[in-house]
Amino acid sequence: MPVEVVAGGLFAFCCLSILFLLTMYGEPGLYLYIGVAVVAANIKVLKVVKFPLFPEPIALGTVLFSSTYLATDILCEYYGPQSARRGVMLGFCAAVLMTVFMMFTLGFNPNGGFGEMHGHLLAIFSPSLALLFSGMISYLCSQYYDVWCYQAIRKLTQGKFLWLRNNGAMLMSSLIDSTIFSTLAWIVFAKDPLPWKTVALSYILGTYLLRITVTILQTPIIYWAKYYVKK
Repeated sequence: MPVEVVAGGLFAFCCLSILFLLTMYGEPGLYLYIGVAVVAANIKVLKVVKFPLFPEPIALGTVLFSSTYLATDILCEYYGPQSARRGVMLGFCAAVLMTVFMMFTLGFNPNGGFGEMHGHLLAIFSPSLALLFSGMISYLCSQYYDVWCYQAIRKLTQGKFLWLRNNGAMLMSSLIDSTIFSTLAWIVFAKDPLPWKTVALSYILGTYLLRITVTILQTPIIYWAKYYVKK
């Protein structure tokens, strides 16, 4: 199946999931989404694929992780910045817990014919310590900045131009996240550091261009969210 079709399907699923959880559970529903999305995105980042119109391969997890900014902005817009910060911290806790759980899991010796499955788990979760530090540092920095920037634009515009604070905050925080994570994960903490040019083109610029696209496409969702807000 073409990669753009899969990416489009994932994007639609993310948006529908956010609206569904918002409708059914309100604020806690978005907390759930952020936690699951952060954990899944940290696993998906291990896979790199080639997207049409982008010069370099791009690490997966970009679409999914970008949707967490949308969830955070919806929390900030309709439930307040304190709720948004709570969602950020719950996402952080979910990623840490998942990593610790899997570290204990990998500590057990597999029985009999389950050695191959154990090897697959090692391939996925053994690099997670470096990715955890990189991901969580960039996650906290970018997400807290997103909440601050969103509120700052809201005050400057006196509550007008929802599209501006949504896009402005997401685009700035996405650039911060891409830069911090890619630099730490693939250069600073990496056992075999990648060339800076590769990191800049594939992991920073490449993912950021995709995030710009995702951010623009997500704009209608934050407007629609007001019809689904569960107080």
